[in-house]
Amino acid sequence: MQFFPRMAIALVALVLPLAGASAQQLQCNPCSHGYGRVQIGVSKQYIIQLTNTGSRTLHILSKSKKGQAFSFGNFPLPVTLRPGKSTQFPFIFRPLVAGKTTGTITLLSDARNPKLVMNVWGTGVAVSAVTIGVAPSSLNFGNVVVGSPASLKLTLSASNGPVTISSAQVNSTEFVLLGIVLPKTIAAGNRVTATVIFTPKASGTASASLTFISDATNSPSTVPLTGIGVAAGAHSADLNWDPSKDIVIGYNVYRGGKTGGPYSQINPVLDSTTSYTDSAVTGGATYFYVVTAVNAANQESPFSNEVRVIIPSP
Repeated sequence: MQFFPRMAIALVALVLPLAGASAQQLQCNPCSHGYGRVQIGVSKQYIIQLTNTGSRTLHILSKSKKGQAFSFGNFPLPVTLRPGKSTQFPFIFRPLVAGKTTGTITLLSDARNPKLVMNVWGTGVAVSAVTIGVAPSSLNFGNVVVGSPASLKLTLSASNGPVTISSAQVNSTEFVLLGIVLPKTIAAGNRVTATVIFTPKASGTASASLTFISDATNSPSTVPLTGIGVAAGAHSADLNWDPSKDIVIGYNVYRGGKTGGPYSQINPVLDSTTSYTDSAVTGGATYFYVVTAVNAANQESPFSNEVRVIIPSP
C-alpha cells in the first residue's frame, strides 16, 4: 500500500512538462525556400510567416544568417507575438556570383523552442547583354524607275532589356527612313516597324548604309541598302486582282525574280484599288507577283496566288 503515493507523484511529474510545452511555440511557414534563378546583382525578396501557436506571448529577440548572398528585409527587433498572432519576416537573395548558393536563417526567442532555423537557396545567373535586332539585315530594292519611290520594311527588336534608339543616319539622299520617331524606346521582347523609301535620282546602282545608334551593347547597328535606278521604258506590268472578301483598307504588291520568292514590296504606299502598274521592269525579264490585303488594325494577310509576267525584249 505504501507504493501508490510514489506512483501518483511520478505521473504528475511527467504530465507537467507536457502541459507547459504548448505555452509558447514559434512556427515558420514555410521553413525553407528556394528563390530560383536570379540575375547577378538583382535583389529578390521572399516573405516567411512566423506564428505563435502557443497560449502565451513570446518575444523574438535576435536574428542571424549565413550566406553572403542573403540579407534581412525590414524586421526590427524585438518582436512581440501574442498567442495565435503572426508576423511577416522578409528575407532577400541577391546573388554575387553565378551558381547555386545556400544559406540559413536563425531566430532566437523566449519560446519553448528558442532556436528556429530556416533554410534558403538560390541560383545566380549571369546578366545577358541587352541587344537590338534588325531584320532583315540588308535591304535590296531591285529595279526602281527613276523618280519613283519604292518602300521596304524593317523590324527593330530589343532582347534582354529595353533599348533606346537615339538616332538613325543614312548616308545617301536617295534613301529615307520613315515610320519611327526618335528617340524611341523598345521594351524588352517587343518590336517596332519602320519603312525605308528608295527614290533613285539617276539610272544605275545606288548603295548606302542605314545606321542605328542606341544604348544596346551591339550599337551601332548598320543595314546595307541597295537599289537600281532604271529609266522609264515602253514596257510595264499591269496587275489586277479580285477584292478581298473581308473588310480591308488596302493592298500591298510584291515582286520576285523567281517563283516562290523571295518577294519585295514595290508599292511605296498602301494601294486602295485592286490594280497596280509596275513600270520598273526590264525588257526580256520575267517577274513573279503576289498581293496581300491589309485591314484597319494594320494586319497583313498571307500572300495571294503567284502570277508570272514575261516582259518582251526591247
